[in-house]
Amino acid sequence: MKRTLAVVLAAVTGLSGTAQASARAAEPAPVQLVLPMPTGPHRVGTTSLHLVDASRPDPWVPATRTREIMAQIWYPASSVRGHPPARWVSPGVEAILTPPGSPARLPVTHGHVGAPVRPGRHPVVLYSAGLGIERTASTALVEDLASRGFVVVTIDHTHEARAVEFPGGRVETAATPTPTTPAEEERILATALAARVADTRFTLDSLALITRGGNPDASRRPLPRGLQQAFDLDRTGMFGHSLGGAAAAQAMYEDRRLRAGLNLDGSVFGRVVTAGLDRPFLLLGSQSHGDEPDETWVELWSRLRGPRHQVELLGSGHLSFADFQVLLPQSGVPPEDLEPLLGTIDGERSVHVQRVYVAAFFDRYLRHGDGRLLSTPSRRYPEMRIVATTG
Repeated sequence: MKRTLAVVLAAVTGLSGTAQASARAAEPAPVQLVLPMPTGPHRVGTTSLHLVDASRPDPWVPATRTREIMAQIWYPASSVRGHPPARWVSPGVEAILTPPGSPARLPVTHGHVGAPVRPGRHPVVLYSAGLGIERTASTALVEDLASRGFVVVTIDHTHEARAVEFPGGRVETAATPTPTTPAEEERILATALAARVADTRFTLDSLALITRGGNPDASRRPLPRGLQQAFDLDRTGMFGHSLGGAAAAQAMYEDRRLRAGLNLDGSVFGRVVTAGLDRPFLLLGSQSHGDEPDETWVELWSRLRGPRHQVELLGSGHLSFADFQVLLPQSGVPPEDLEPLLGTIDGERSVHVQRVYVAAFFDRYLRHGDGRLLSTPSRRYPEMRIVATTG
């Protein structure tokens, strides 16, 4: 089934509305939402970057002559003492996502702000969220990768995400138009894809600047100790959810710095669908995606010339690949209201299985791991079905 713009936007809006309505009806006591603990051996540090690309205007607000984005770096830390845990979202974004009176207290993460980086050069993985969602959407996956020794860089796509907060408290909200025809939807998606690829490539340029001793942050905020030596940019990959998965594929097609890519349940489009890729790629789909085969996956699969893998998480729904799967049940939303988008799989178990397979993929292709999980059914993880694999 092709994931359209309208379907995804309705899903995100509908989940948020369902959570608020359920909370008002039950009038529960305040509840602190919690993300699962990372499973890797390292503590996690994090820092954000305000990046300004003066070479292009904002695609959604053309009067803005430069493109501004926020990126966040998650990395293995040598120590976290004296460095507070980061909030899941910034205060300005939280004010938009949680209206006054909401009983849910958004989580803090397991990443510690500004902690020094663990010595060594670490493989780098970029992340792009689903349409209309913030860079924090899959924090449970992101910080787990960091705890396993990867540097993970999440990207906020300004004026497409619901809210992006910049240093100083300025918040930019979504400016993408609502499509009224299929042709208009295609134009919006094409604009979003091109913007995401450009954002990704500019972020890669910014990471390269850091390795050369520069500081790309527009506010010149200090970088964590050891960050300059932390990136092994010869071992760089990308993953994303929904439209972010499509962006990972197209960005790989346009930029050979990306050595491996992973798509979490997103229909693909753009030139990559017909041109294919010659580097490793993983399609990780929900059961709802597998029940109605996505023609874009079928076409892309036939044109993947490098190692290729397709797996399916049984019992999952399209939004099982975001933190919603653990946070919304904690907030008291009835399971029957969540099932159409989150499936029937337990959220904590879903996160655990995804973490294992996402890490196995990037470990295989960025750190020369064995990758057996990608091609052989596992008794430990029967929820993950191997659909097809080569390489």
